[in-house]
Amino acid sequence: MEIDLSGALMSQYKRAKREYEIAKGKKNESIAKKKALECAKLLREMAKYDKYGEKRYLEKAKKWELVANNIGVVFNPPKANKSKPKTSRSSNKTDSKIKGDEVENEIDKFKNFVRNNLIEKSNIKWEDIGGLEWVKKLMMETIVISALQRPASIQPWKGILLFGPPGTGKTLLASACAGSLEATFFNVKASSVTSKYYGESSKIVSALYEVARELHPSIVFIDEIDALTTKRSEGVSEASRRMLSTLLTELDGFQDKGSDRLVLTLAATNTPWDLDEAVLSRFSRRIYIPLPDKGATKEIIKINTKGLELNINLDEISERCVERYYSGRDLKNLCQGAIWNMIRDVNKDLYKMANLSYKELRRRKLKTRPLTDDDFEGAFKKIKSPLTKSEIEKYEKWGEEFGG
Repeated sequence: MEIDLSGALMSQYKRAKREYEIAKGKKNESIAKKKALECAKLLREMAKYDKYGEKRYLEKAKKWELVANNIGVVFNPPKANKSKPKTSRSSNKTDSKIKGDEVENEIDKFKNFVRNNLIEKSNIKWEDIGGLEWVKKLMMETIVISALQRPASIQPWKGILLFGPPGTGKTLLASACAGSLEATFFNVKASSVTSKYYGESSKIVSALYEVARELHPSIVFIDEIDALTTKRSEGVSEASRRMLSTLLTELDGFQDKGSDRLVLTLAATNTPWDLDEAVLSRFSRRIYIPLPDKGATKEIIKINTKGLELNINLDEISERCVERYYSGRDLKNLCQGAIWNMIRDVNKDLYKMANLSYKELRRRKLKTRPLTDDDFEGAFKKIKSPLTKSEIEKYEKWGEEFGG
């Protein structure tokens, strides 16, 4: 599979262009010529990965080559001859300014899209997640190592794949990673990076990681990554292939070699067996996020009933939850069901208060009482897990074979 390097190449081009301007300002012809040729070379490489913009890239590459080949004229332009106002075709091309405004404006457009749509503020902390202690410890170690001064051979993980049944806390883990670190949190869903226009999806992915590098430390969380990177087949469109190859390049950390910037990619999937092999190879850590055991279930119930007194047999309720294959999301719904059973019990005809104004409602207080086993019993009747023992065994088997 051919890897799309357009995002990385654009970053190199912009850097080479800046260095050309600096050399020009310092009157250093040799470095300016070298950087002009580098710009031309990078633009020609970018043309290979963007059929839509190929012509534009090649035209700009030719202009940079003209600058390099006539660098002496650029630094020492001939004085205008008033009696013979002749302007050769060559000098017209040489004197034209090489700004690449159209290309850079397009990149800025996608970067603005990322800043306005994919960045979220995370207030989740590690203590807000019940259970998963060893997973939290591993992720804590990763972000700590990334910030500490260390030998060059010690590198933090750049990509971690979280896989397991739905509702087990994969999104919460990513949010806690960003919230505890006070890092920039990019919450990426398939719908936010896919576009009906040819080539735009790959440019959004490139812009995503460029902004992540600018705003480091950054956590890029790709939810349901299988929707973006399912196994390649004849039915996969060219645009999807381009987007996937761009993502693979970014996951390789091409721009972060030797850098101390933290750009950690966390990806979540409920169907790891559907992922492309090339994607799996980019995530050296693949962590199974299982359904909560009895101890984790008790913690999750306490977190989701915070502020309320519990008059229940927590051990028995937790055992029943484990037997029913409840996920963290199921447990949250169970607790909400029990809470609403309590609310309706002690606040008779609560709905009739909807006739009051908001200001009047703000003066009143909701009645509560301790939660009881009966409250949870009613909730158990409504919460059904879609998982079965065979499905759980499938995750465990995949984790044994490919996890790490």
